[in-house]
Amino acid sequence: MSAYAQALSPLSGAAGAGRFIAETRRFPILAPQEEYMLAKRWRGHGDTAAAHRLVTSHLRLVVKIALGYRGYGLPISEVISEGNVGLMQAVKRFDPDRGFRLTTYAIWWIRASIQEFILRSWSLVRMGTTANQKKLFFNLRKAKRKISVLEEGDMRPDQVEEIADQLGVAARDVIEMNRRLGGDASLNAPIRDDGDSGEWQDWLVDEAPSPERAMVESEELDLRRKALGAALGVLNARERRIFAARRLVDEPVTLEELADTLGVSRERVRQIEAKAFEKVRQRVIHVLGGAGAATSTSAVARGQRAWQASEKQAA
Repeated sequence: MSAYAQALSPLSGAAGAGRFIAETRRFPILAPQEEYMLAKRWRGHGDTAAAHRLVTSHLRLVVKIALGYRGYGLPISEVISEGNVGLMQAVKRFDPDRGFRLTTYAIWWIRASIQEFILRSWSLVRMGTTANQKKLFFNLRKAKRKISVLEEGDMRPDQVEEIADQLGVAARDVIEMNRRLGGDASLNAPIRDDGDSGEWQDWLVDEAPSPERAMVESEELDLRRKALGAALGVLNARERRIFAARRLVDEPVTLEELADTLGVSRERVRQIEAKAFEKVRQRVIHVLGGAGAATSTSAVARGQRAWQASEKQAA
């Protein structure tokens, strides 16, 4: 795919980004059958022209997602470029026979690529963040706007508690991240002004799992992903489409939207989703060998998370 990857990269400054955004409107959105045939040509025969059309027809999706990350102080041209990288990774790995559209699959890759770029670019994140801190990093501004917190500085206790409840994190984490986002920090800054306390970097703790633990978690992740992948094979095309749109994306499509798209009632979509979930649950139980932990719906939920995580992290 490198032959056309270079055509997506020459973004330089706001002017370059503006030209790129305008350029994306030239490429038409593909019909489902056309997208399927192009993906088959790329996947089965390495047809780079087909891959190029798949990429260019989804560039406006990259722009839409990238514009949602304008609040992190990074050039939008660079954010879009990283999103393009994620899109190309999605096209490279997209399997049209799984029963869902490229857009559903590409959203994960685009967001993952952009978020990794932002995390690399902010020194405060390189200071060793937990999963909750990363959640706050990407959602705190939105949460503050939602409750009309417009001023800088510390928030009121009731505002802190409301955001903590919304995001499912500790109030202390909200306060610390709000202060961090108020200004970047240097690892070489002294802890105290007396000069005898050392620098912040002296107190950093590596919270990453050991290589052994990482390997075990990777194997478990792969097992659950394969179990869910096998389970999806028992669904028909409509069931797979509904299940993927409702269960395998970061922001699930609403019942109303699916009902309009499929030309059925909202209740019918709900029934198909419930039936598909039960089929998947039973198949996951079978694939995992009927272990006790696999007999509950939580096994499917873990499989869904594993599927999503592995698709974003696959090399």
